Amino acid sequence: MTKQELGLKTPSSYRTLKIPDYVFQAILEQRKIYEKNKSKRKKEFLDEGYICCSTYGHSRSKDFQYKYFKKILEENNLPNIRWHDLRSSYCTLLLKMNFSPKAVSNLMGHAKELITVDVYGDNAQLITDNTEALDQFIQELTLLPYEEFDAVQDSNENISVIDIGTEIERMFA
Repeated sequence: MTKQELGLKTPSSYRTLKIPDYVFQAILEQRKIYEKNKSKRKKEFLDEGYICCSTYGHSRSKDFQYKYFKKILEENNLPNIRWHDLRSSYCTLLLKMNFSPKAVSNLMGHAKELITVDVYGDNAQLITDNTEALDQFIQELTLLPYEEFDAVQDSNENISVIDIGTEIERMFA
């Protein structure tokens, strides 16, 4: 058997999602096609309960939609992304638009809010907010004479270590 139905990863993955009316209408249209194929191929039809399936009722492989998805991207001059990247982009945009992390976490099916913020939170903004202070710190470190650095590297003596956390705190104070 080449196809199998996989369960969801965690209990929080099982959830009810609201869908727009046009999606519901598309599901109803697919259901009509399903019923038509089921009545037309009574003996051969494999009734597994999937709405979007082959004309004989067989489930589609996980990659079935791939070519259609790639075609839509190309026709609309969109970046060549993976299907799962849509989920990531959706979550990141919700967080960026200041939706409640708790609500986004629930929507994404994450067990904890921390997962959502850690994985999908936009860390780029945090980095750009602190770039000037970090640049200044790096400049101070690079101004150390190379002779001192080489002498310490060549010796077998204990090396004193700079506490970077303290240095950064000092810069922000």
